[in-house]
Amino acid sequence: MIMSDTELLKKVSELPENLKEEVDNFIDFLLQKHGEADSEKKPLQFGMMKGTFVMSDDFDEPLDDFKEYM
Repeated sequence: MIMSDTELLKKVSELPENLKEEVDNFIDFLLQKHGEADSEKKPLQFGMMKGTFVMSDDFDEPLDDFKEYM
């Protein structure tokens, strides 16, 4: 049975505030999920993120902030 908008609004209006917030978050989730399903997604491919970030040469070096602990 499909609920009418009026029936749904009535049920939501009877909820306590904290549950209304959960309903709002869930609606946002559903809208985002539905929107993503409608958009065309590129299939994931190995190396597709290449060049989007740069790793510093000294990445593995200890940070100056921790020298007193070493």
